[in-house]
Amino acid sequence: MKYKNILFDLDGTMIDSQAGITKSAQYALKKFNIIVEDLEELVPFIGPPLKNSFMNYYGFSEQDALQAVKYYREYFADHGVFANTLYPGIEDLLKKLHAEGRKLFVATAKPTIYTEQILEGYKLRHLFTYVCGANLDGTRTDKSEIIKTVIDEAKISLEGTVMIGDRKYDIVGAHNNKIDSIAVGYGFGSKEELMATEPTFYISTVKDLYNVL
Repeated sequence: MKYKNILFDLDGTMIDSQAGITKSAQYALKKFNIIVEDLEELVPFIGPPLKNSFMNYYGFSEQDALQAVKYYREYFADHGVFANTLYPGIEDLLKKLHAEGRKLFVATAKPTIYTEQILEGYKLRHLFTYVCGANLDGTRTDKSEIIKTVIDEAKISLEGTVMIGDRKYDIVGAHNNKIDSIAVGYGFGSKEELMATEPTFYISTVKDLYNVL
């Protein structure tokens, strides 16, 4: 058993959440009279902290970005949180790993409250020892901090621990916490983005993910 402690990102790793996230961002931008018709333009919002995305992609001030996050959550809480699907094979993978005695964790920049809702909706919450996401007050959005929180709160050793994610933030966060990483190519990050961060492994399918684990 190579990895005993397995940290999973949520968006782009366990669930395809593109519709919920992009529509929520579209709603928030519209509040500022910014109309985005093509939701594909908002895919970069998946992964990074929301405040940073509004500032980096649309030039918002920090104050406006914080207001935009509030608008985003206004839509997301009622609609976006349910607009996602599990990637094929993920549910079976999680159940198999759990049955093998692996300890599973969630380390996501999505607020913990929404993450818990989503996992409960898919009846998967019981498979995870600990779930850690961002706080609604805008704190703990950095992936390195989130991963560190999981390690500290769950009191797990760095050896035999791995972080799985689809964006560079997941891999960089793993590096910063001195644990292995697996970059998944079926999510929202490009292969170029992921390989540039030098993950321990790069895989293309959920089946390949189990083979590495």
